[in-house]
Amino acid sequence: MRAPQHNSDFSRTVDQLTDEPNPYGPEIGSMPENDLSRADLDNVNKTGTTTIGISTADGVVIATDMRASLGGRFVSNKNVQKVEQIHPTGALTLVGSVGGAQSFISSLRAEVNLYEARRGEDMSIDALATLAGNFARGGPFFAIHPILGGVDEEGSHVYSIDPAGGVMEDDYTVTGSGMQLAYGHLEQAYEEDMSNEEAKTVATRGIKSAVERDTGSGNGVFLCEITDEGVDIHGHHDFDEVL
Repeated sequence: MRAPQHNSDFSRTVDQLTDEPNPYGPEIGSMPENDLSRADLDNVNKTGTTTIGISTADGVVIATDMRASLGGRFVSNKNVQKVEQIHPTGALTLVGSVGGAQSFISSLRAEVNLYEARRGEDMSIDALATLAGNFARGGPFFAIHPILGGVDEEGSHVYSIDPAGGVMEDDYTVTGSGMQLAYGHLEQAYEEDMSNEEAKTVATRGIKSAVERDTGSGNGVFLCEITDEGVDIHGHHDFDEVL
């Protein structure tokens, strides 16, 4: 066997790896980073928003408004879908910084697909909620406060994921700038074991209540219905279409 010639590419391998502490270890990915400060977030495109999640006897209903605004002062988009399917029987709302929320949804959707490919089964909604909390706590997803809703073998679930990574399950929850207005309606109208049809009416009225007074919410409602058969999402610019 011939020895490598002096100054050949092969002979310089050791020199090329001098600055690599463990050149033969596995490659590990890293989370994206940026140098934005909290003050910078005041100028980020935000959704404002009102989002509602209700657990029902049939599954889960999620409702959101359709407006994106700049700091709640200027309407930048009137037709934003703020709820996305991320699981065969699960969906997540888009709340807060648009870029952060979109990245958050993409990351969770990828993890759900990897889990299914590796294990041959769907991730449970409880496990997905835990993963979402870990991502929110440790990732670069600024100013998000989404609702996760889904159905699995254990039943129907609605979780609120706070910006610090807290995960709280409840029968119904509201997030966003119009949450106080929507909560006022839900506290009176919610009943245990509602059907999805009944919950869609309650959730829509909650969004409409917020739209009347919250400048960050408006322009209609997106309704997401989740059952053990899948996820169905439709938008309505006219509230009368669903009331």
